[in-house]
Amino acid sequence: MFICHIALGGCLTAPSVNYGVTEDTGGHIAYILGAARAQAARGDVDAVQIVTRAFDEPSLGAVHAQTEQQVSRSLSIRRLWTAERGYLSKENLAAEIPALVEAFLDDLAQAKRLPDVIHAHFADAAQLALAARARFGIPVIYTPHSLALSKSGAEVDAARVAAERRALLEADAVVLSSRDEAEVQVAAYGADAQARVHRVSPGVSLRRPAEAGAGRALLAGQLSDPDRPTLLAVARPVARKNLATLARVYAQSPALQARANLVILAGQHGDALQANAEARAELIRLRETLEVPELRGKVALPPSHTQGDVAALYDRAAQTGGVFVNLALHEPFGLTMLEAASHGLPVVATREGGPADIVADLGHGLCVPPCDGAAIEAALLKLLDDRAFWTEASEAGRANVGRYDWSKWAEEVQHICEDIRHAAPVTTPAPVLLASDIDNTLTGCAPSAALFNAWIARDRPLFAVATGRSLPEARRILRDWNLPSPRVFITSVGTEVYLPDAEGRLCLDERFAQKLDAGWDRARVERALKDFGFNWQAPVEQRRWKLSGFGDMRTARRLERHLARRGAAAQIVASHGRLIDVLPLAAGKGPAVCAAARRLGMPMDRVVVAGDSGNDFDMLQAVEDGPGRGILVGNAMDGLRERLSGKRLYHARAAHAAGVLEGLETFGFALNAMEPPVKMVAQ
Repeated sequence: MFICHIALGGCLTAPSVNYGVTEDTGGHIAYILGAARAQAARGDVDAVQIVTRAFDEPSLGAVHAQTEQQVSRSLSIRRLWTAERGYLSKENLAAEIPALVEAFLDDLAQAKRLPDVIHAHFADAAQLALAARARFGIPVIYTPHSLALSKSGAEVDAARVAAERRALLEADAVVLSSRDEAEVQVAAYGADAQARVHRVSPGVSLRRPAEAGAGRALLAGQLSDPDRPTLLAVARPVARKNLATLARVYAQSPALQARANLVILAGQHGDALQANAEARAELIRLRETLEVPELRGKVALPPSHTQGDVAALYDRAAQTGGVFVNLALHEPFGLTMLEAASHGLPVVATREGGPADIVADLGHGLCVPPCDGAAIEAALLKLLDDRAFWTEASEAGRANVGRYDWSKWAEEVQHICEDIRHAAPVTTPAPVLLASDIDNTLTGCAPSAALFNAWIARDRPLFAVATGRSLPEARRILRDWNLPSPRVFITSVGTEVYLPDAEGRLCLDERFAQKLDAGWDRARVERALKDFGFNWQAPVEQRRWKLSGFGDMRTARRLERHLARRGAAAQIVASHGRLIDVLPLAAGKGPAVCAAARRLGMPMDRVVVAGDSGNDFDMLQAVEDGPGRGILVGNAMDGLRERLSGKRLYHARAAHAAGVLEGLETFGFALNAMEPPVKMVAQ
């Protein structure tokens, strides 16, 4: 496969990138290079090309005027020339996009081989990619990195939002890093923008320092006692990175000053000419706060640094028992969280955006509101003073950061590439429509999951999943278990139905959505839940037609009576002994499966559903007396075996995917699916 990445902004080169030399030379370049290197190392990828913009700016490096740069045997950088030969900031690139589109199309027209997939980074690059798809039919993956609607209202650019919305709606797949990006940020662009979203965790790649003393050398003469714990921040000097708040908290905290030094790497600002107006303003604020007599010898604000310096300072901060700090007002992902973890450096991070996912996953620090000075100070002091907690966080970071691996990212994205290259509508009649829950129904036993995969490949049923998870999370867990990609997704407890369109692209079923809207007063239900004292799940779990919290069956019954008294029309779905979902009356996995079958022309007597828990109850109940069929796997919970006993419902003895296959065999839809024999384990 030949994969082409497009990224137009910043100073993109390899192997050595001068991060922070311009405002746009930031983390997205580390992402692209890490991704491209991992893809180039795969046996099923024979070429990876990164397309960027050429410019002639000697102060930024002669390499950027080099049309072709060979990075490795199968990885190259291609630079596009236009009439504008100087460096352009991201804000000034918009006027140059038409010329870059023309240059890219001309380049492709003259190429000996066209890419199989184009991966566009940011909406400006997506314009080039979509033009190439229109001309040459090349499928497009889009990664926005930073969406405009995630920023404060003052920063929102209407033209940029329109370009991002077009890219989200028209790309064949959207690859994002965090749940916040995939489920909260993208949702702001419209429900159908989420249909092609995949959450794939990136890797971490940071060059180790060339010399053990590199970090100390960078700070020479700036710190009176360089062996004290280091509070380290690495970010570009822009308002959304919120470095000024960190500076203010430190300057106003005698406790922090007594325990630790503060080191901020705020881009490359030795030459004021390289800083734009926003960067200059942020640097002035930092200096006004930190360059005061009482902080002399406690604070360092180096004007420049190398990649090796950054790695050395991560190590140095960890060796001194320090903390890495990221207080961005909103962080789309947070690669620095992974970099810190790889060095065993605990973190205090913003709770807004991707860092919350990472810290929850790795367990290597604390999350705080990014503008709450008291909370920030308390979190920093907790890590500085509680050495057992610091050690636990440090060890957790080192132990768990391997979950974020570029080779794994490349493997998952390769599956996405294959799917979009071979997308097709549902045209040929299938023997059966299987709609199955995912967690603990298909997952839970790797050998039986592999047998299920083999059955899908052999018998080619119409495969659907019906899950409580969101669409991006459903895709992620299926990839984690090497399960096949369904043609139909019923997600968020049967409140969202995604079906393939005439071109095989997944789209939200608007008819089903309209049916849910007709009887759903979300605001009224939400007020009633607040009055009840509902124990809410995280904001990312709340959806357009699903409000989620915690509680047992007794709480669910009380809540049902409370909503009825308040005249808030909704149904309550309790599952797993601790989860409660509040849905429109017309929602649920059962109605969603029936709607999908009708839209696909599949008669209900050829529909089989499978599940294990309370949020599968209505789906199984809908078929227990016909015309469809149901499978209750051997590891079923929430008292489903006692609650369901219809003649069309099969109670499997085997657990997980083995139980699904057992039921399908019994119904005559999966002959010999259990061969070769496998030991089934219920968890």
